[in-house]
Amino acid sequence: MTIHWCGTGLSAVPGLRRLIQAGHEITVWNRTIEKAQDAVGDLTQRIQEFDFDALSAEVQSGDVIVSMLPGDWHVPLAELAISKAAHFVSSSYISPEMRRLHAKAQLAGVCLINEVGLDPGIDHLMAHHLVADYRASNACDADNALSFLSYCGGIPKHPNAFRYKFSWSPLGVLKALRSPSKSIRHFTELDVKRPWDAISHYSAPLPAPETFEVYPNRDSLPFIEEYHFDPTWKIETFVRGTLRLNGWADAWTGIFDQVETLSDADLKALSERLWADNAYGEDDPDRVVLCVSLEARRDGVPVWHKTYVMDAWGDARGTAMARLVSVPVSLAVEAAMTRAIPVGVSAAPSDPKLIAQWMGEIDVLAQHLMIVDHLA
Repeated sequence: MTIHWCGTGLSAVPGLRRLIQAGHEITVWNRTIEKAQDAVGDLTQRIQEFDFDALSAEVQSGDVIVSMLPGDWHVPLAELAISKAAHFVSSSYISPEMRRLHAKAQLAGVCLINEVGLDPGIDHLMAHHLVADYRASNACDADNALSFLSYCGGIPKHPNAFRYKFSWSPLGVLKALRSPSKSIRHFTELDVKRPWDAISHYSAPLPAPETFEVYPNRDSLPFIEEYHFDPTWKIETFVRGTLRLNGWADAWTGIFDQVETLSDADLKALSERLWADNAYGEDDPDRVVLCVSLEARRDGVPVWHKTYVMDAWGDARGTAMARLVSVPVSLAVEAAMTRAIPVGVSAAPSDPKLIAQWMGEIDVLAQHLMIVDHLA
């Protein structure tokens, strides 16, 4: 049983190294062999230049293909996995094309596991835990009004004037700013064309409480079912969003204007300027803050309210972002190998035993991780 780990970019290495050090049989595939050697060459020489045909010739039944490549590779690699009776793991969101492979994966008896990075990934684990905890509590009642918030952001540990720094090309961030979002506010679906039209503030229950700017991200609505909300529950608020340092919106006002009007070529040029001015330095630590909160109110009075909160930053182990994206991916690989996750297309698991196991591993990756009971 071989793990075929494709891609050794900045957010891939800690999880890959973890699997190699655990003694798993791994072949590393990367478009640039030298970069892969720099990343894991001290641990393995099983490094090959990424080539789809060469990979296809190597994959055997029961193997696991990991895609840490750009998103357009995920579905072809998942299809390859199905054809070879192998499993597939990716940290990315489940695309409609990926979801359509569910029945084929089930028939082949293989797992296509996605959304097992940081966000999406760790946030899903936290949400599943909170919803199950609330459902099992005496406070759970169909008459309660529920508010669910999930905010995650990669931010500089030492704030700069731009209120943000880039770990890789800013182009992806800029294009994401063109995306609309859907969420629920005041029991009503809220459609927002651009993120800056819905910026609000969130006070994170960190050891030293801290306020951030936040905005809804993508389409939150499918996650109501994904997180096993009961169809009878009354949802006042449901938002999955992005977290930024206070002052971010003001610092980025000129960027917002350009995002709306620039051609793709000019947007790429803007990306290059932002990279030159606001990239992380070699000894410049990043920071990740993730808060997932569920509150139930009855007649306007809170009856249940807990928040899973995580704060992590770069240290001698490398960046927080790399640890928190790739180590959960490595946990999903092991879960696929042991058949701990059902066959078919799936996201981060909701099984309480797996959640406890994974969060125990994640606990050592962050400098702060806890559940805050606001009513205790």
